[in-house]
Amino acid sequence: MSIIESSQKRPRILVVGGGYVGLYVAKKLQKKVKAHGGIVTVVDPNPYMTYLPFLPEVAGGGIEPRHIVVSHRQHLKDSELINGRVTSIDHASKKAVIDPVNGESFELEYTDVVMSAGSVTRTFPIPGLAEEGIGLKTIEEATALRNQVSERIESASNMTDPAERKRALTFVVVGGGFAGIETITEIEDMARYAISLNDRIGQDEARFVLIEAMGRIMPEVTEDQAVWVVEHLRSRGIEVLLNTSLADATDGTLKLINMGDKSPAGEFDADTLIWCAGVMANPMVRSTDFEIEQRGRIETRTDLRIKDANGDPVEGAWAAGDVSAVPDVTGGLPDGTCVPNAQHAVRQAKLLAKNLYAARYGVGTIKEYKHKNLGAVAGFGRNKGVARIKSIKLRGWLAWMAHRGYHGMAMPTFERKFRVLGDWMVALFFNRDSLQLNNMQNPRKAFEESAKPKK
Repeated sequence: MSIIESSQKRPRILVVGGGYVGLYVAKKLQKKVKAHGGIVTVVDPNPYMTYLPFLPEVAGGGIEPRHIVVSHRQHLKDSELINGRVTSIDHASKKAVIDPVNGESFELEYTDVVMSAGSVTRTFPIPGLAEEGIGLKTIEEATALRNQVSERIESASNMTDPAERKRALTFVVVGGGFAGIETITEIEDMARYAISLNDRIGQDEARFVLIEAMGRIMPEVTEDQAVWVVEHLRSRGIEVLLNTSLADATDGTLKLINMGDKSPAGEFDADTLIWCAGVMANPMVRSTDFEIEQRGRIETRTDLRIKDANGDPVEGAWAAGDVSAVPDVTGGLPDGTCVPNAQHAVRQAKLLAKNLYAARYGVGTIKEYKHKNLGAVAGFGRNKGVARIKSIKLRGWLAWMAHRGYHGMAMPTFERKFRVLGDWMVALFFNRDSLQLNNMQNPRKAFEESAKPKK
């Protein structure tokens, strides 16, 4: 009998996803539930949660990849951990189907379920995008992007064909939200540094392009701040194409269209295409019997309980974070729900844990979620950034410090906070790390070559 089978009869809180919400909920509940004879089970395909706001800095060589991920096994010692995916949920019978990373699918019974599967990259059926593009939603993507940029610069320095060289040194980001702006600025900073170390390439050879379908960037900041950001990007040599969309990326030839009249807006070749055009709720929620709203999120009440078609709470069902449509009583998205960001996810997770415990074990009272967004902070590379903290607007070094201060505090666990802080301290005395690691896709290449029969 497996460990999971032996624990089937214990009261179980099933946490679907181990991101912000999943980690915090499990961490807050695991010992309390264990004391009542129950168990918290966390199901996620990864053995860690990723602090997503730091992905651009990882891609730009400012933070080491492992420092922004938090080990489930290390910090959820009193929880049951399953590396796999929840493929479907039948809450009427309180059963979930689990597809483990290794092994056959199995059914798991639970008492309460917490839907915290987060979000995934939102893409569109653009020809060539799947083959040529890369997202920035996982630590693996950020690490691969860091290597890609460095490798393209190094390879370009040995190219003699002008077209091939230009293609290698063209770096494109699609999406003008926080993720897109932070990504292209961090990449530009790292690329400029890498080029300064290579006397076979001139700074004027590198091309950086930001493509945004809307007429402005960064809707989280004020209009005048958004205008300043565009001016700032252009002052660094970054091309900003507003009201422009990617129509085709086949074989790395990017064809653009004007969003106004749908006319062609030019085309060029690029080896590096980064997709940061938004996220959507994890599609696995559609394999449940919960109510789903138009954005594909699970409908919840202000107390974070999932609601039925009549608006009544579904017993034993909870949701928070990007996968949920939580009403924002302070004013959030146009539909009155919370913006899908880390600021809400962390706070919702802590309240969800208290409310679930109160509902299941009668300890404490169930409260409503209410949090007014304090603003937004963004870093654009070393000593550069923009921020809006309530009514206060910041730019440059002060905004950069606010960005680091907020996210440094928000990074889960003291251990990881200090690792990130250590990276930042080192960066005060040395430049960012632009070194590429070869053969990451095939780490056995050197061994295979050594093991080949010698002629």
